[in-house]
Amino acid sequence: MTVQDNMVVQFHYTLKDENGDVLESNLGQDPIAYLHGNDNMMPGIENELEGKAVGDKLTVTPDPADTYGEVIEDAIQRVPVKHLMGAKVWKPGMAAIVHTDQGQRQVTVVKVGKFMADIDINHPLAGRTLTFELEVAGVREATDEEIAHGHAHGVGGHHHD
Repeated sequence: MTVQDNMVVQFHYTLKDENGDVLESNLGQDPIAYLHGNDNMMPGIENELEGKAVGDKLTVTPDPADTYGEVIEDAIQRVPVKHLMGAKVWKPGMAAIVHTDQGQRQVTVVKVGKFMADIDINHPLAGRTLTFELEVAGVREATDEEIAHGHAHGVGGHHHD
């Protein structure tokens, strides 16, 4: 069975920076799961996994526009400090999570006051040429419910409360 639209794909990954240093990895943990062809995965990864099968391993270096996006200049927004998640005390340069209309977004704190913070809404890895080592761990037909919801359920996927 190969990766194609409306299939649930599970994979392990190791993300490396421009120097080959590991930034993150899920090796030895549950794989990530996503519903292929439903805008649930970075285009640079999804395109490379198309047609692959369980056990396939590949190393890809997609264009930054197809991973975390290009850097948007002057992408500073002011938000209430209480909307920043991930730490109790904030300092410039720290990564934070904020909720947006499109879901959670990782941002960088630029300046912080008592009640308000200026954040850079670019993802901290935006504009960088990164290398992903991928291994397909599972491929299966999506359920009708997963297709209706637009995302994978179960291990590595979305969990409903």
